[in-house]
Amino acid sequence: MAAPFGGWGANDIMNIVFIGAGNLATNLSKALYRAGHEILQVYSRTAESAQMMADLFECSATISLDDVRTDADVYILSVKDNVLESLAGTLATRVGEKLFVHTAGSMPMDVLPVAHRAVLYPMQSFSKAKEVNFREIPTFIEASTEEDKNIVRQLADSITDRVYDMSSDDRKYLHLSAVFCCNFANHCYDLGARVLEAHGIPFDVMLPLIDETARKVHTLHPHDAQTGPAVRWDENVMNKQMSLLDDDMRKIYRVMSESVKKMRN
Repeated sequence: MAAPFGGWGANDIMNIVFIGAGNLATNLSKALYRAGHEILQVYSRTAESAQMMADLFECSATISLDDVRTDADVYILSVKDNVLESLAGTLATRVGEKLFVHTAGSMPMDVLPVAHRAVLYPMQSFSKAKEVNFREIPTFIEASTEEDKNIVRQLADSITDRVYDMSSDDRKYLHLSAVFCCNFANHCYDLGARVLEAHGIPFDVMLPLIDETARKVHTLHPHDAQTGPAVRWDENVMNKQMSLLDDDMRKIYRVMSESVKKMRN
């Protein structure tokens, strides 16, 4: 049953419609469902994606905004950044004065053209095929009013032990850092795998090294954990290694090495 804005208690069950059925939406909806909330409906541009996620909760699926239910307490939008504003505007004309929550790390809260708006950004790398422990995921919230923040905080508290208030301005730097720490780091794994696979070496020989590097930054600042030829500026080793690379990877190697050297000074 819906409560008035600001009238939620710690154990209230919220009725939720998900707009989007991608990696983040799938994982977030599972966590909210396990916390006892009701997933009423899933909207996606593609019928297959919408139905696949809806089947998890035995709820309805739709590919038409005209068919989105109007009786939800909260509408969670987890879609591409470039369609977030227009999609929210179209949806608002149908559902009226409801709370809209987006999950984007890099988009400001005010991209939502509605009176009641909020952000719930779980900072993690999500895949549909891999379950994550949501209770450990840092989740950052923001809302247009204290009443709206109370609602989104209830949602966040129900799924994770790590909830933080953060403005849109600060969150864009958080997301930027995540690109370096996650997306670019994984790209380096991909590049390393390419080098190994070209010579018949399995990538899993790198896993102990990757795991130890990740463990180090739990106790050391990343600056203090840095090792390798660029730290020593061992040009003999670096030049030999660059000679083994194609032009694109050589440029990356050089830029990364120069960045390491600069940050050591």
